Amino acid sequence: MPVTIDDLRRFAVARSVFPPTTLRRALHEMGFVQADPIRAPARAQDLILRHRVKNYHADDLERQYEKLGVHEDFFINYGFVTSELQALMHPRSNRRVRELGMMLRLAERGKRARLILDFVRERGVVHPREVDSHFSHGRVENWWGGKSKATTHLLDLLHYQGVLRVVKRENGIRLYSLHEHAIVPIDGAVRSARLDALVDAAIHVYAPVPEVNLRYLVRRLRLAAPQWERYLTATLKRARERLAHANIDGVEWYWPAGENPADYDAPRGARLLAPFDPVVWDRERFELLWGWVYRFEAYTPPAKRIRGYYAMPLLWRDRVIGWGNLSVKNGELRADFGYVDSAPPSAEFRRQLEAEMERMREFLRLEHVVRGKFSGAPRRG
Repeated sequence: MPVTIDDLRRFAVARSVFPPTTLRRALHEMGFVQADPIRAPARAQDLILRHRVKNYHADDLERQYEKLGVHEDFFINYGFVTSELQALMHPRSNRRVRELGMMLRLAERGKRARLILDFVRERGVVHPREVDSHFSHGRVENWWGGKSKATTHLLDLLHYQGVLRVVKRENGIRLYSLHEHAIVPIDGAVRSARLDALVDAAIHVYAPVPEVNLRYLVRRLRLAAPQWERYLTATLKRARERLAHANIDGVEWYWPAGENPADYDAPRGARLLAPFDPVVWDRERFELLWGWVYRFEAYTPPAKRIRGYYAMPLLWRDRVIGWGNLSVKNGELRADFGYVDSAPPSAEFRRQLEAEMERMREFLRLEHVVRGKFSGAPRRG
């Protein structure tokens, strides 16, 4: 039987939202979890993991980070990667990466960088404040166009290069130690195998993907392995040949070889997803699968927002039917919902949404949930 768009919709949800397991197993099953610092009502990495980890609470990842065998690093975006995935990307070259703005060649900062590495080697673990106090290198323009301390900027560069790793966080601030990667000979065959493995890791998280987003994911490997940017065209060609694929309604879709979208059943229940959850991260795919446009509006001027500052897509079974804006005030969770068309009229949906709000309360360790507007909303692009 040919694969249908309904098969892909079920596949996209069911293969990503796997049965809850331990935090370590969930991280290693995913390979990569995108991070974001906004708390609304919790950070993206925690909102992503709560669906996939038993009895997960906000900030569990940060609390347990040191013993989980994962690293903060860039992959497709910034987040948490397994040691196995990180090893595929390093050692990185010191070429400039366009997406990271002021990611200058370390050779231009060589003397300062070496001094900082010597300082970290002597101390073992350092806080950026210690480094700045010792060196006082002044201020520079950071990646986002603002000003930051030059030593902080250099620590970021050295972390990206892979010679430093984030050991833990202290009040949200990254603490660093030295990090050495195994040095192995990398010939053309090894390079191709690593690039193919990086593509497979990305597809594993985000499948199924339409053709346009397969190209986008492969291009994003400039962040993961800038030393191999010129080989990405060949990598994309191999990916098209290796991955399973089908043309559905004029769109070519790709997913891991050996998986059959028709084998997956529609999941049950209601879930509020982080804007960066793998199920909804790909906005092109979102529109193809669910028929409406969803955008992350935290950086949109308030007057131009359609759905809210941190509108979380509302998944009902295998359909994304609306969104919810959640906030915590005076220890209470407040919820405001909107729908593309209208809320499902069934008592089962109401029960499942109540259950999801109770899970959110437990996740945030709160006592009460205050119901906001359960409002319908016109479909808007």
